[in-house]
Amino acid sequence: MKKIISLLIRFVPRKYLQLFSHIPLKIYAGFMRGDAVECTVCNGKFKKFLPYGRLEPRENALCPSCLSLERHRLMYLYLRKKTSFFEKKAKVLHVAPEYCFIDRFEQLPNLEYITADIESPLAKVKMDIEKIQFPDNSFDVIFCNHVLEHVEHFDVATKELYRVLKPGGYAIMQSPQDMNLPHTISDPTISDPKERERVFKQSDHLRLFGQDYGQELAKAGFKVKEDDFVHEIDLELAKRYALPMEEIVYFCEKE
Repeated sequence: MKKIISLLIRFVPRKYLQLFSHIPLKIYAGFMRGDAVECTVCNGKFKKFLPYGRLEPRENALCPSCLSLERHRLMYLYLRKKTSFFEKKAKVLHVAPEYCFIDRFEQLPNLEYITADIESPLAKVKMDIEKIQFPDNSFDVIFCNHVLEHVEHFDVATKELYRVLKPGGYAIMQSPQDMNLPHTISDPTISDPKERERVFKQSDHLRLFGQDYGQELAKAGFKVKEDDFVHEIDLELAKRYALPMEEIVYFCEKE
């Protein structure tokens, strides 16, 4: 069983992993119950989280119950601790929604919650992020995580997200980063998947964000707060939740 789970995690694309394999993973989760780690999203407690990652699987990464990863557990905790997301009435656009969030956010009575993407089988609305069909100033909150490294025109996509966000609203837009890079690298002439993997760390990525990611988001008009929230959390608790200790939360407001 463990070997089958490992193969699923390593070779099945995440969108299909989220769509189909949560059932065997949840069964396997029953054998992993313990008290060494805890998921901030589903509150599940386990001996450890599962490894996850295509090229070099990260140990203690994937919650076997809700399929949250390190970044999801951090974002959920951030929303709990630093926003009124779970209490205040809001219209929410969730681009490329993550499996671990969908049911939970749909059940919140204070939210009008819309999931959208151009290809995700989990999204209810088909939407091209570079040509969003919603009117100006439509949403109070936008989530767009691990998407902007894939889009052809980053500047067009971020301006569209800014356009449909209401004044006073906020967006959280996380992306893979290499903090050793002072500047984001992007080269549209690179089309070979292996070369993209070498340069951008994944074959379907079109850019690799550096230390200037917040500045790149700000070019669309956002007021960007680079929140080092993870370091406000007790270190032992952060380890228990298996949080990404280098992750910065990009909290982007429209004034």
